[in-house]
Amino acid sequence: MSDSKTQKDDEISTNRMPIQHYQTSNPYESEFGYSRAIRKGPYIFVSGTTSIEPSTGVLLHPTSAYLQSIQIFEEIIRAITALGGSKDDVVRLKLFVRDDEDGSDVGRAMKEVFGSVRPAATMILGVKFVNPDMRVEIEADAVMG
Repeated sequence: MSDSKTQKDDEISTNRMPIQHYQTSNPYESEFGYSRAIRKGPYIFVSGTTSIEPSTGVLLHPTSAYLQSIQIFEEIIRAITALGGSKDDVVRLKLFVRDDEDGSDVGRAMKEVFGSVRPAATMILGVKFVNPDMRVEIEADAVMG
């Protein structure tokens, strides 16, 4: 019995799927040591994304949760596409919103961008971010195929 378990463990350890990383020049990625997104097999996981313009590090749309959300969704789709997926592969969104009153604007942006996809989604209100001008942060999970 232990021989078959050892053989199975060896098969698992030698048949690991590679992980692809997607990086941007967002300053938080290098400062905190994470990837914007990773792909393992058909699964893509996009880290919490804010409306920071990756090439400049400037937070865009500091007064609008709606515009921040649109910007974030564009970056999420860009990451998923870079790893071989598409918007239609998104199965789950996690939306973190600083101010309760911004929830409907974030929801409206989600429906505009992902309405036909209809992913599972969770919205959490009243969150504090690393930058006080951030109004929204969004994570996404996608499954290809």
